Amino acid sequence: MKLPSDQQPPTSPAPATPRLAQTNDARPPARETTAMSARQQLDQLQLANRESILARVSEIINRQGNAEILLDVRGKPLQVNAAIGATELARGDWVKVMRAGNELQLMGKLAPTPEAAISRALAQRMPWQQSLDNGLAKLMTALNRGVIPELSPGQLPASRSPQPLPEAARQALETLLGRLPASSTLTPGSGSQSNTVQQIRQWIAESGLFAESRLARTPSPDLPDLKLAIGRMITSLLAEQNGDAATLFNRLTPLATPGLVSTPLQFPQPMALSTPTSNSEPASVSQTLRMLAGMLNRITVNQLHSQILSARGGGEAPAPTSTLLLDLPWVTPQNEPRMAQLRLEQHKNESSSKGDDRKRAAISEWRLNLSVDLEQAGALNFEVSLRQQEISARVWAENQDTLKQVNKELPLLRRSLMDLGLEVTDLECRRGSPSYPATKLEHRLVDTRA
Repeated sequence: MKLPSDQQPPTSPAPATPRLAQTNDARPPARETTAMSARQQLDQLQLANRESILARVSEIINRQGNAEILLDVRGKPLQVNAAIGATELARGDWVKVMRAGNELQLMGKLAPTPEAAISRALAQRMPWQQSLDNGLAKLMTALNRGVIPELSPGQLPASRSPQPLPEAARQALETLLGRLPASSTLTPGSGSQSNTVQQIRQWIAESGLFAESRLARTPSPDLPDLKLAIGRMITSLLAEQNGDAATLFNRLTPLATPGLVSTPLQFPQPMALSTPTSNSEPASVSQTLRMLAGMLNRITVNQLHSQILSARGGGEAPAPTSTLLLDLPWVTPQNEPRMAQLRLEQHKNESSSKGDDRKRAAISEWRLNLSVDLEQAGALNFEVSLRQQEISARVWAENQDTLKQVNKELPLLRRSLMDLGLEVTDLECRRGSPSYPATKLEHRLVDTRA
C-alpha cells in the first residue's frame, strides 16, 4: 500500500524484534516448519533479506497476555508476534520494518500525518449523517407547526403542545429557506444569462462546504451559509434548555439517514426512493437537535472527504489534484426540498513538448458530475469534462421519455457551447445511470474496523 507522500520521517528505532506468527495447524509445528512458513510468507511479499519497507497496523490482537499485530504490507495481511518493547502501536499506525532472515525487525513508528487526523475525524462522523433534503423538510415542519418542548418534572407527555421556534432559530431558518434556489427560477436555456450564473455561484458558495474559509475572510456570524445557519439554529434551541448547553448537545446521538449509513462515502448517493415531505408531525426539541447534528455531520463529512481525496491526489496517476463534493439543496414549486449532488475534480496533466529543453506546462482538466432527481423528468446525471477549449458532455437519464427529450435538445446544447467559443468533442445521452468511483476504506481512507 502506498504511503502518502507528505509522511514525516520515522521516530527513533525500537529495541525489540517482532517475530512472524506460526501458521495455524492442529499440531504444534516443528521449528523447521515454522521457519519455512515464515520464509515463505516473506518471500511472497517479495521482501529481500535486510530490505526495509513501510507497513500499516491493521489490527492488534491480545491473546492470553501475548500481543499479536496484523500488518498490511504491500496490500497483503501479515500476522506477527509483537514483542515490541516500549513502542506503543495503535490501529492505523505506520511502521518501518526490516527483514532479518526469517524475522521482521521494527525500525520505528512514523509520526502521525494531517491525513491521518482527517481520517479519524471522518470515521467518527460517517455513521451519523442526515441527508439535507430530509432535514430541511423536518425544519419546514418546525417552522410551520413548532416543536414540542421537553418534559419538565412532573409533567405528563400528553400535556405538551407544540411551541413556536425561538426567534433566532426562526430567523436563521427563514433566511436559509429564502436563499435556496427554486426549480422555477432556473428555466431551460437561461444558463448563459448573468443573473442565472450568479445565482448558481451563490448556491455553491453558500452550500456550507466553504463555511470556515468564508469566516476567515469575513469574521461575521451572520454570513448566509447553510452550515452556519444550522449552527445558529442549534445555539438558539440550546439556549432555551436548562443546564450546560455544550454538554447537553454533546450527549445527543445525531439522527442518521439509513442510506448514508449503508454507503457513508458513496458520492453521489443513490437517489432516495421516497421523497421528503414537510407535512409530518412536529418533533420534540431534542429530536430537532439530533436531526440538526446529523445535518451538520453530513456537511462536515463532505468537507473532510473532499480534503482527503485532494490530499492523496498526485500519488497515483488517475487521482485528481483536487476534489470538491457538495450537496446542494433546492426547493420545488410546491415548496418541498430536494437535493442536487455535485462532484468537481481538477486533473493536472503535463502537455507534450517538442524539445527536451522546454519545460512541460501543466494543463488542467476539469470534470463535473451533477446528479439530480426532477419531479417529472426523473433521475438525471450529467458528466462534463473541460480541457482548455475542448468540452465533452454526457447525460444519463433513467426515464425513457426524458431520454428522447434530451436527445432532441442535444443539437441546441451543442450550438450553445460553440457560441461560448468551445470545441465540442463529444455529446451524447444514455439510458440508466453512470458508475462512479467508490472510496475504498480499507486501503484509501480508514480501517473498516476503526
